[in-house]
Amino acid sequence: MKYLKYILVFVVILGFFYFFQADILRLFTQFSNLEEIVQKVPSELAIEKISKDISSPPPLRATKESSESFLTGSGIIIWTNIQRNAQGFLPLSENEQLHTVAVLKAQDMFEKQYFGHVSLSGADVGDLAEIAGYKFLAIGENLALGNFEDNQTVVQGWMDSPGHKANILSLRYTEVGVAATRGIFEGKSTWIVVQEFGLPLSVCLEPQESLRLQIEGSVTQLQELERELIAKQRELKLMRPKFGPKYNRKIDDYNALVVQYNSFSNTTKELLLRYNNQVKKFNACVLDRV
Repeated sequence: MKYLKYILVFVVILGFFYFFQADILRLFTQFSNLEEIVQKVPSELAIEKISKDISSPPPLRATKESSESFLTGSGIIIWTNIQRNAQGFLPLSENEQLHTVAVLKAQDMFEKQYFGHVSLSGADVGDLAEIAGYKFLAIGENLALGNFEDNQTVVQGWMDSPGHKANILSLRYTEVGVAATRGIFEGKSTWIVVQEFGLPLSVCLEPQESLRLQIEGSVTQLQELERELIAKQRELKLMRPKFGPKYNRKIDDYNALVVQYNSFSNTTKELLLRYNNQVKKFNACVLDRV
């Protein structure tokens, strides 16, 4: 009877190890839940959620025509910066993409015979900026039509208009582009002047694209490792018997893969932390500027 008791205890223990594999698996090294890691994927950029600021006061028509009218984009920029300098403001820098936007706008108005900030197809300066590849936080547009005497007269006409003056003297804008184009409008030869002001997106340091791509690659690799771990778990659950050299090797392989997974997940979390900090700084800059 005494030996029979020991035999029964041994059989119970063996049965426990053989049948309750779910409990045994809890003894193995566990790996991080991938969903918890993915939830820390970089937050959205503020620029994707905010409305970009566009300032476009009613277009200006010349009240006095000159038979000797001659206008240039460079001259209008000079007189614009003279007005800013008189107020103690920094001059605007010329930007080729904004020049392109201004030229496109002037050409479209002559071609379609309209004078306004929104084209006949519904496009505004923001749409033209996108075509020209100009990324901005804020953009403004001044328009003038007529045979103004000279560049100074055009700028002074804008300065006499509150909305146009606000664009010229705005502290937000840092760049400018101008097109002064002569053509036929409403049956007569005249000038159209387009002045584009911009605050480029580049004033705020964007998160590193290379870092974001590295994170995406890391998450993909973690997903592959997770699938491999789950497959090994299933294999261990189905193994009989649950002891011996073969079973132990399977456990060692599984645990070694878990260590690799957890090490890789920690590295991924560090990358995510770095990227999200960059996102936060970028968003703070954007929201401070708009």
